[in-house]
Amino acid sequence: MKLIILDRDGVINHDSVKFIKSADEWEPISGSIKAIANLTQIGYTVVVCTNQSGIGRGIYGMEELNEMHEKMHKLVTNAGGRIAAIFICPHTPEDNCDCRKPKPGMIYEICERFNVTNITKIMLVGDSERDLHAIEIAGGIPILVKTGNGKKTLNKSTIPPSTLVFDNLLAVSEYLIAKEEEEYEK
Repeated sequence: MKLIILDRDGVINHDSVKFIKSADEWEPISGSIKAIANLTQIGYTVVVCTNQSGIGRGIYGMEELNEMHEKMHKLVTNAGGRIAAIFICPHTPEDNCDCRKPKPGMIYEICERFNVTNITKIMLVGDSERDLHAIEIAGGIPILVKTGNGKKTLNKSTIPPSTLVFDNLLAVSEYLIAKEEEEYEK
C-alpha cells in the first residue's frame, strides 16, 4: 500500500493564528485540492493527520470541525480525489497526550488502521517542525512545504536532516508523479 499522510492547516488549507473555526473560514491553498486528486490517481491512500487544539481550548466544537472536513471532502471528491481518513488530536499541549504531534501516536494509529508494517516508506507532509519530528520519530519520511508556517520552519536548525522540501503540496504531488513515471519506464 502506498500511504501518504498530510497535515491539514498550512498544507491543505490556509492557517490562522486565531484558528480556523468554521467551514466559511476553511479555504484551500491554491493547488492543494488538485494535489490530493493527483495523489489519489497515482494510487496513494491519502490520510489527514491534524492537531486541533481549538477543540480542547473550547474555541470551536466537533460540529464545526466536521463541517470543515465535509467541505474538504466535497472539494477533493469533486476534483477526482479521495481522503481515506482524517485523524485528529483535540487536546491542548498541556494535556501531554500521545496523539498530539510532535509525538508519533497518530502516525502509529494510522499505520495500525491501514495495516502498514513498514513505516520507512510512509511520508508525512507538513508545514511545522512538530509534523516533521512526529514522522521522523515514527521512522518515516518528513516532507516540508513552504506554505503555512513552512518558510519559518525551513529556517530552523532543528528540522530533521532527511527532510525533503517543496514549495507546496501540488509540487509534492508532481514530484511523486514524476517518480512513478520514472519507475514505470524502468
